[in-house]
Amino acid sequence: MEPLNLDDFITRIDRPDTGARRDAVDWRAGRSPRAETLGKLDELGLWLAAAQGSVPVKPVERPKVVLFAADHGVAALNVSANEPGTAVRFARAALAGESPVAVLARRFGAGLRVVDMALDCDPAELPEDVVKYRVRRGSGRIDVEDALTREQTDQAFRTGMAIADEEADAGTDLLVMGDLSVGGTTAAGVIVAALCGTDASVVTGRGGSGIDDLAWMRKCAAIRDALRRARPVLGDQLELLQTVGGADLAAMTGFLLQAAIRKTPVVIDGVVGAAAALIGQRAAFRAPDWWVAGQDSGEPAQAKALDRIALEPLLDHGVTSGEGLGAVLALPLIQAAAELWSALPELPAVRDAAVDDIT
Repeated sequence: MEPLNLDDFITRIDRPDTGARRDAVDWRAGRSPRAETLGKLDELGLWLAAAQGSVPVKPVERPKVVLFAADHGVAALNVSANEPGTAVRFARAALAGESPVAVLARRFGAGLRVVDMALDCDPAELPEDVVKYRVRRGSGRIDVEDALTREQTDQAFRTGMAIADEEADAGTDLLVMGDLSVGGTTAAGVIVAALCGTDASVVTGRGGSGIDDLAWMRKCAAIRDALRRARPVLGDQLELLQTVGGADLAAMTGFLLQAAIRKTPVVIDGVVGAAAALIGQRAAFRAPDWWVAGQDSGEPAQAKALDRIALEPLLDHGVTSGEGLGAVLALPLIQAAAELWSALPELPAVRDAAVDDIT
């Protein structure tokens, strides 16, 4: 197998169809209600037209939620309100259809897929189709050791690419990406701080678990220590993922970039997804044109990353639980935009002019 070369993504990823976007602007100008009166619905309609290369826009009929699951070794420092090595509980709840993201995905007509990248559990505890891509059991403690080996990093990255291909081949027309992790926001904070050139305290949030002040200080210290290990490898995105990321972050980065190659739009959730997107932008500057951020999670690292990528969250509902929930909450808004941009009626003046031409 040839070694990964992220420079290849620069030439392989095109921007969404600019011609379709121009046609969509003209199409919308003759529709009711008048252009720019639908706010984010109009913004999303333009984005979908370019991503689909279609005017009018086609309805979003086959969305899929893909959740990458992993335990992070840094959780042993008690940086999360969840016990280290317990992300398997989130995976089981999602697979059983009982977690919030699973309930809403079902309600909104989206399929759901859980991918075990590095859960700290016996593989026999989960279905074969969930664990078959696992890279390792848990990750290294990034404040003192690498999260992964280089071989594991490449394997995880390629897994993300393969899953994006599988979904595109299956006809998925919108991907919703999230994570199921314990310690994931700490690793994400390190990546964002490293790539944005800022300090640990600026990116350290309370995480989806809602940690107390003492845990926040431990998390800040862990990010500070991991940052010392991250800064020397900033020039190599794969080495950065190997050193302070994890199998879920590596897979999500590969997933985002391959989805852009396959011209499949993605909704990103939370700080872990934002960190993967930030690395993806470093690899291919056109790739973020294929992504939208589902919601503002309240995590300072997410805000920092999205600002650098120039993505504005669609929603701000104060949902901090992670697990893909914020991205799924944005799904009805995107579906509404697609429906409207597929069937908005002509403005009365346009219709009257057409009748005058005939008479």
